[in-house]
Amino acid sequence: MTSTYTRTVSQRRGVTRRPRQAAGGAWRLAHRPESAGEARRITRGLLTRWGVPQAAADSVLLTVSELVTNAVEHAQPPLSLSLNRDADTRRVHIEVSDGGPADREGDWAAGGTPDEHGRGLDIIDHITVAHGEHDHPGHAVHWADVNATA
Repeated sequence: MTSTYTRTVSQRRGVTRRPRQAAGGAWRLAHRPESAGEARRITRGLLTRWGVPQAAADSVLLTVSELVTNAVEHAQPPLSLSLNRDADTRRVHIEVSDGGPADREGDWAAGGTPDEHGRGLDIIDHITVAHGEHDHPGHAVHWADVNATA
């Protein structure tokens, strides 16, 4: 079984206002498995600059890794990562943009046994405040908000 993004939005405690953003950024990533590690390195540097506690940083890093991995496995290029932090709630907002669903699974997704796939979105559901996706013609944005306080 492979994992794919659902069109539903999980907002157990969603934000209904427009957040004030702390300085973040956006990065284009290569569409390959190694990009999950690159995305974690970028994210770790930003979280350190923001002073995010280690336990919260671990949740953000895992979320980034899962979203980028899913994009590499199940979507077309281009691939990009965007990170921002709400200055009021201190939540980290993660967006991974891709070129929309791939016609076939990537070579990376085809490897391994079926029980090695399909857990990423369950993990994201448990460690984020909210997550979902926005489909647009020619691309999709998968997002998540992670509580980044101690």
